[in-house]
Amino acid sequence: MIGCAEFAERGVIEPARMRAVDANAIALGLSSLQMMEAAGAALARAALETAPARVLVVAGRGNNGGDGLVAARYLAGEVEVTVIAVDGETTPENAAQLQLVTGAPVRVHRVACPSDLDRLGPLFDTADAVIDALLGVGATPPLREPFAAIVTRINASSAPVLAADVPTPGCRADRVLAFHRPKSPGDLVAPIGIPLEAEIAAGPGDLLAMAPRRQDAHKGDGGRVLVVGGGPYQGAPYLAGLAALRAGADLVLVATPSPLPYPDVITLPVDGDWTGTLDAIADEAERADAAVIGNGLGAGAAPVALALAPHCRAAVFDADALRDPLPVARATVYTPHAGEFERAFGSRPPTDLAGRGRAVRNAARGGVILLKGPVDVISDGGRVRFNRTGTPAMTVGGTGDVLAGVVGALLCRLPAFEAAVAGVYANGLAGEIASTGRSSGLLASDMLTALPGVLYGR
Repeated sequence: MIGCAEFAERGVIEPARMRAVDANAIALGLSSLQMMEAAGAALARAALETAPARVLVVAGRGNNGGDGLVAARYLAGEVEVTVIAVDGETTPENAAQLQLVTGAPVRVHRVACPSDLDRLGPLFDTADAVIDALLGVGATPPLREPFAAIVTRINASSAPVLAADVPTPGCRADRVLAFHRPKSPGDLVAPIGIPLEAEIAAGPGDLLAMAPRRQDAHKGDGGRVLVVGGGPYQGAPYLAGLAALRAGADLVLVATPSPLPYPDVITLPVDGDWTGTLDAIADEAERADAAVIGNGLGAGAAPVALALAPHCRAAVFDADALRDPLPVARATVYTPHAGEFERAFGSRPPTDLAGRGRAVRNAARGGVILLKGPVDVISDGGRVRFNRTGTPAMTVGGTGDVLAGVVGALLCRLPAFEAAVAGVYANGLAGEIASTGRSSGLLASDMLTALPGVLYGR
């Protein structure tokens, strides 16, 4: 993505976002083992900065432990290295690194319970440096054994502690070497080869926020979506409503002057000019977790959207609802194509990708903008993401209505920016799946059956 480096995020990164970036990098072809190798090599270099003679690496069973095992391999031959590895089931990457380190001049001790540490006490006392690679991003107290006992031993040692990426909860750290981006203020940072696109483009990592439905879930837990549309274009609100159901909403109500017989949605018939039923629809908007407004409404959409917006917790505004002045809900996503963007925000978006990113970011003041195009652009006025999923077969009418419904459903459980990014990625991927083997002839309704697998098939 040449020319788009300005959209890379800076500063501290939250654990959930880091997991998403990792997953996006893997999808682009950068393997976990490659990232682990880069992280471990950087960790070894950082450990050598204090000129230790003896380094103790404590490694957990996950990929953070794998980082420590790589560091031990790089340190072998430079200093005396000992590894204390927590016994038990490991990740495949950790197992591969443990196999490799056994081929290096490194002493490895396996620990399964606190009593196993009794004979290893001198290792903590004589070390010149300790590398904490026990638990990585997302670990929370209280610690189970033997992790808690190992942390107690580290804290009692006089050796300086270098934490790999993040300190294990409760473990002191004299230095923290974070990988890719800092996890807390003051961290040292080492790049590990994650490409720019993994951070600024939508990918499978952005779907990780879609948690599986709980076993004790009840009807309605997936969200209640109100779709307001139809009239000149009768099918549009139903495509949005069915997409919302396929994207995980439990209840979808379609308010329209043009009812169609779809048994999966609840239809709320309204009068032709909406004036006599707006109060009733506003009541439904108050009850809904999210609304999708504008699909198929035609030229009369603007006053309807403006009247309903203050009653919406979260809303997607699409099609003819995108006019100045724009409707604003408590959480808002606008989904224009280039012409609608010009009509709503006063200028035509540039054709170059970086220029489009700046234009969308500058315009996104009252809500999140999802500018549709060959490469979609999403911004909340600060962050900018791009989306490459989709196919030319999706130029058929109705695919934008499906997108609006998907984003509306995700608004029931995600913040507006995250819902827009995940929604447009999933919508494009569903289009790719539905059009497999053909460049034309796709129906927007073909995408509906692909959506659940894209969003929840992991």
